[in-house]
Amino acid sequence: TRANLLSVARDAGIETRERDFALAEVYAADEAFVTGTFGGVTPVASVDGRRIGGAPPGPVTARLDEFYRGLLAAQGR
Repeated sequence: TRANLLSVARDAGIETRERDFALAEVYAADEAFVTGTFGGVTPVASVDGRRIGGAPPGPVTARLDEFYRGLLAAQGR
């Protein structure tokens, strides 16, 4: 799921970076999501009781979810 999501993001011109990050960066994020085989792209509304951005999903998360679902449909899943 992660690899497919990175691939569709790069294909759509969405910058991706893989690196360690501090929890303070998560708290300051405009939006966040997690990925998984069963959950696909799952928006994160809060971490440690702190709201992340506005109402999920954010615009980037929504676009990535759309692209990911398109990939799955094209693969017949």
